[in-house]
Amino acid sequence: MRHKLIQDYLFRAEKRIKMLEFLKNEQDYADVVREAQEVVELLLKALIMSVGLEIPKVHDVSGYIGKHLEFFPEVIKKNFEKIRYISRELRKERELAFYGAYDWIPGEEYTLEEAERAINWAKELLELVKETIHILSPFPKTK
Repeated sequence: MRHKLIQDYLFRAEKRIKMLEFLKNEQDYADVVREAQEVVELLLKALIMSVGLEIPKVHDVSGYIGKHLEFFPEVIKKNFEKIRYISRELRKERELAFYGAYDWIPGEEYTLEEAERAINWAKELLELVKETIHILSPFPKTK
């Protein structure tokens, strides 16, 4: 059952990355950043499940991964600082990108460059997580 849930997370992450491109093309950069955070969260939670750990109920799970790094393969250990940076950066933007503030209108503040960076981060982590799950699992590689 765990394998099915992991595959579902990967499937939904891949679909959401396609949605990020659509939002970018619509110049909805704030929602690109917001949704990219959810993609990264899904991917990292799939990664946590793939090593048999329980998923914490937080949006930025990088600290949890760091505390349990011994459970993860070398590729994750080698890329952990990047994983933590991406997860934390997107987590910081999560509510602001969605709700904004009186002096921070999301649709006016986020740029194409920020949207592209968020998309690239999501794509980078998708490939890293898929590679790691393939290392850990006897199941065929996902498409």
